[in-house]
Order: sequence, then structure tokens, then C-alpha cells
Amino acid sequence: MSGFHRSLGLWDATMLVAGSMIGSGIFIVSAGMMRDLGSPAWLLVAWVVAGVLTVLAALSYGELASMMPKAGGQFVYLERAYGRLTAFLYGWTAFTVITSGIIAAVAVAFAKFSAVFFPVLSPDNVLFDLGFVKVSAAQVYAVSAILLLTWFNTRGVESSKTFTTVFTTAKIAALLALIVVGLAVGMGTDVLATNFTDGWRAATHHADGTLSPLTGAALLSALGVAMVGSLFSSDGWNSITFIAGEVKEPQRNIPRSLALGTFIVTLLYVLANITYLSLLPSEGVMHAEADRVGTAAAEVIMGSASVSVMAILIMVSTFGCINSYVLTGPRMYYAMAQEGLFFKQAGTLSVKGVPSWALWVQCAWSCVLCFSGTYGDLLDYATFASLLFYIVTIAGIFILRKREPAAPRPYKAFGYPLVPALYIVCALGFCLNLLVFKPAFTFGSLVIVGLGAVVYLVTMRTRPSA
Repeated sequence: MSGFHRSLGLWDATMLVAGSMIGSGIFIVSAGMMRDLGSPAWLLVAWVVAGVLTVLAALSYGELASMMPKAGGQFVYLERAYGRLTAFLYGWTAFTVITSGIIAAVAVAFAKFSAVFFPVLSPDNVLFDLGFVKVSAAQVYAVSAILLLTWFNTRGVESSKTFTTVFTTAKIAALLALIVVGLAVGMGTDVLATNFTDGWRAATHHADGTLSPLTGAALLSALGVAMVGSLFSSDGWNSITFIAGEVKEPQRNIPRSLALGTFIVTLLYVLANITYLSLLPSEGVMHAEADRVGTAAAEVIMGSASVSVMAILIMVSTFGCINSYVLTGPRMYYAMAQEGLFFKQAGTLSVKGVPSWALWVQCAWSCVLCFSGTYGDLLDYATFASLLFYIVTIAGIFILRKREPAAPRPYKAFGYPLVPALYIVCALGFCLNLLVFKPAFTFGSLVIVGLGAVVYLVTMRTRPSA
């Protein structure tokens, strides 16, 4: 096959952006965020700020996408702005942690919620213990889901496009239904008004039951820590850039899909949290069983049936999310291989016009991560690493504007230079806050990136001369 076939329109691209963003996070992370902040108002602020940052990043990315509308996305942008080393570091981190780690973690989440209907799939059901690793039914089921979706994506982008559109439409419709019905029920009570009686008083709730009141710099720091949850739930928005080689009229459709997809999901996320606060008291959000805030809210509407209904919704949501990452990641490995920075075979396309070899390599590593039991940590690392590379990539807009002023830019970053600069400043502040207050969380990310530099240098030294 000589190249990718452009078959994705604006709607398909928008659904891919939204589908990559909506996983299980929106139904779970608000509980931990509320414990960090102890305030309904500040909880909403954390979601709004994360959403605004995501939209700002998407509006900025549009310029790079319109300049370089080909497979590889962020890897291609980084290589053009900074060179091969920086681009490789991103590709390395995406393969080892960001993309593969999210696939593994979301697949295990899919298995956990499937266990609502099939208890045998519980993570507690250990099939065998090898001493150095325990293999549970949930892990085996998660691996099966990854294998199935990888095989499905080798069948061609047309099938993947239809699958993504159907699943994303279904989960948006289901989430919207929860919001509409939840607000209709909640507004008939005084729960929301009670939550906001003293809604701006913030305090971190510790596991031992003690409280730490939050004001000034301490409040801003706690807000930054809490936003890990909302930013993780909003990640994946740049997925469409990896598959740019298969988008019709990419100079126009990719910037539009980035803006539309991120705006739709941000709006849904904020409304979902308002729904939670209209149905549950602050304590109910904070101490939802197993952090399943979505299920606790749905229980107010439909009683005991909520567990099954929400399990189905999250299963649909996570399964669709896995597919989006399975679909997009290998396009970047394809671009890396074309530059001699990944396995050579990953730079080839099958007769179906897809990078099948890259798909199966990603599948193999994601499955290893499922069995590693470290996917929770990998998600933490992925969020911080993603943000670091978003900062570097958006800074590349300034570099390319100066270095290549005459380069065609069918779409120019909205509000340049203020909007990209605002994102960089805010995201840098967030990262510095985590470096200070969550060093273990950030150190793992930096170690993985550093290992990438070692791998790159060793590879370049051992590579035969042309």
C-alpha cells in the first residue's frame, strides 16, 4: 500500500476527539477532587479551568495540524520545531507510558465494570500466582479486549471510523441523558442550594478524618493537585492529529474537530458535575463507594438499577475510549519508523492501508502493562508527561512563526500570541506545583523521559553509518 486513504470527514474527526477524551474518569475522579478541595464551588472551578486549558491547547494545535496534515501528529510537529531528539522523547514516552499505559488502564477499568454482570471477572479473582506476578481474571479479560480491538483495527480505517462514531455518539447521548434527567430531579430538591450555602469554603479532607483549611497559596496548590483528575479525564483530545493522513481536507477539518470535540466534552463534564452536586451532598460526592460518583448520583434517580445502568454506560465509554487509542497510536509509530526512530516494520502499511505491524507492537506492550499491575501509576505519569509535551509542542508555534514566517498556515492559532502563551504559563504553573507537592508523581514521568534520551543516544551511536 503506497499511502493512507483520506476517508474521515469533520463529523468522524470530531467523534474521534470526543471519543478519546470520554472514558471512565468523569464518573469517578470527582470524589478524589472533592476530598482535595472540600468545596463544591472549587470542584467546579477545577473542571472549568481544566476544560478551558484543554480548549486553549486545541485552538493552538490547529495551526500545527494545518501546517503538517500528515500521519504522526505531535511527533511530526516536535521534529519540525525542535529536531529528532525531542520528537523521539515524545514518541518514546507515548509508546511506553502515555498511549499504551492508558490503553492498559482503561481496559482494566472496562473489566472491573464488566464484573458487575460477570463477578468471575473481578480483579480479586486471581487465576494463578507466579510469585513475581499475580494474574487475575480482570487482567485476562482486559487483554482480550485489547486483542479484539487491535484485530478489528487491522481490518481498515473505514470499520474503525464507523465503530468510533457509533460508540462515541452512544456515550455522549447516555451522558447527556444522565445530565438532563439528573438536573430535572435535582432541581426539584434543595441539595444544590445546600451545597452552595458555604460552597467556597475549601479544606483538604485527609484519610484520618482531619481537615486542613485552604486559603491563598495553599488553596491554589490544592486546586492544582485536584486538577490532575480533571486533566486526565480531558486528555486524548489531540488523537485526531495522529491520524491526519486519513482525514479529508485536513487543513480545515482537523482544527475544527479539535475545537468542536474539546468544547463538547468540556461542556458535558461541567454539566455532569453540576448534576452530581444537585443530586448528592458534598459528603456524598466525597465518600461515594469506590469513588463511583456517577453511580451514586444515578442511584438517586433510579434506585438499585443504577449500578447496572452505570456499569453499562461506563463499559460503552471505556470500550470506545480503548478503540480510539488503539486506532491513533500506531500512526505515530508509523511516522517514527519513517524517520528511522522506531522498528522498521512499523513504517509499512498493510493491504488494508493501516500500520498493522505497529498495531500489534502496541498491543503487545499494552498487554504487558495490563499484567504489570502498575497501570495506576502509569496513568499518573502519563498525565504529567502529556502536559509537559503539550507545553513544548505549543511553544513550537512561536519557534516556527519566527523560523518559517512564509510557511503556509491555512489555520492560524486563535488569539496568537496571547492564547498559546496563556496556556503555556498556566500549564507550567500546574507542572511546577506538582513538582513541589507531588514529587513521586512527577519523578516517575521525568525518569521515563530521561530513559528515552539514553535509548536515543545509544541507538544513534550503534546505528550503522549510511
